[in-house]
Amino acid sequence: MQDASPDRSPPEAAVLRGTNQSGMRDHNERLVLSLVRRHGALAKSDIARMTGLSAQTVSVIMRGLEQDGLLERGEPVRGRVGQPSVPMSLAAEGAFFFGLKVGRRSADLVLTDFRGRMRAARRRVYRYPTPDAVVSFVSEAAPALAGELPPMQRGRIMGMGVAMPFQLWNWVAVLGIPQQEMDAWRVRDIGTELGAALGLPVYVQNDATSACGAELIFGTGERPKDFLYFYFGTFIGGGLVMNGQLFLGRTGNAAAVGSIQVPAPGGGTRRLIDLASMSVLAEAMEAAGEPSDHLWSQHDRWEVSQTVLSAWLDQAAGALAQATLAAAALLEVQAVLIDGWMPLRVRAEMVRRTEAALLGLDLAGIDPPVIREGTVGADARALGAAAIPLSQRYLIDQNAAVREG
Repeated sequence: MQDASPDRSPPEAAVLRGTNQSGMRDHNERLVLSLVRRHGALAKSDIARMTGLSAQTVSVIMRGLEQDGLLERGEPVRGRVGQPSVPMSLAAEGAFFFGLKVGRRSADLVLTDFRGRMRAARRRVYRYPTPDAVVSFVSEAAPALAGELPPMQRGRIMGMGVAMPFQLWNWVAVLGIPQQEMDAWRVRDIGTELGAALGLPVYVQNDATSACGAELIFGTGERPKDFLYFYFGTFIGGGLVMNGQLFLGRTGNAAAVGSIQVPAPGGGTRRLIDLASMSVLAEAMEAAGEPSDHLWSQHDRWEVSQTVLSAWLDQAAGALAQATLAAAALLEVQAVLIDGWMPLRVRAEMVRRTEAALLGLDLAGIDPPVIREGTVGADARALGAAAIPLSQRYLIDQNAAVREG
């Protein structure tokens, strides 16, 4: 996985006690951890077969990772011949990571363990984000989250990832907020400020790209090597995985799907963001006399009439189908994954309607991708943020030095 660059170098306090001299940047250690994360518990013989490393080398590496508290032993598996094999899996308490999602309506801070499980979370809802509000929130919430760990584990918090929309100052017209309030984002280096406040390395990445990264690192089930990812938040965003790698692009803003021009219901074209965002649903609810504020405070239950919801689903699904067709013609992606800050039943219906709309288009010369639900869910942006320092410190190119078969 490719990651944003850190905004500051990690302090000495961020280094795991007991790591060997080569540190966690050692290629083979990263490779072993990447394989165990991707495939689950593996024995030394499995690692040797998959990497081509000698059994002795693998044994030394895995023993060191076990001593560092990053791998743990499972129950021996006895075969017909020879010594029983011992599967090794990631140790959940081997390392911890903060993930911060800075949204246009709310901020979420989560603490995850080495397996990607959320251990604790805090949320703050606001009318619009400012740097001061975000720094204040993290300064209060991060110590509280760390305090939920036993004292001996707090030194294993290894960094923070920040998932946030790029160029927030350009969204004042859509959000209806004062330009001067958002211009502070032009000059404030939020990564450096948070790193100084926490004493940890901090990495900043686009929010929808981070959500896609969560699907790549923490997602369950079959993960295609090439997929386009849509995430429904206040505005729709996206990410792109090519050959098993998160594709960031030249400036880190690749797969900015919201800017794709798609046919508009009344004729002409409009941006995908104008047709398939949650803000569009909120506007329709308010126009129908239905309050929409609860959309931003919780995701699991929407109080919206079926008439308004169905109209929005049809419009959004039609726009997604058009964007998918354009992407499939250019990139030939295997799958399109749809996730977002929404109830699971709404997500499932969005997938169903998008698939139906895509199959209704002219697909001559196109091998249409499979349309699927994402597997991470509403917290994908915050979990994807936590995946950035995890990947930066412990993982490796997912296609590197692995043998097939």
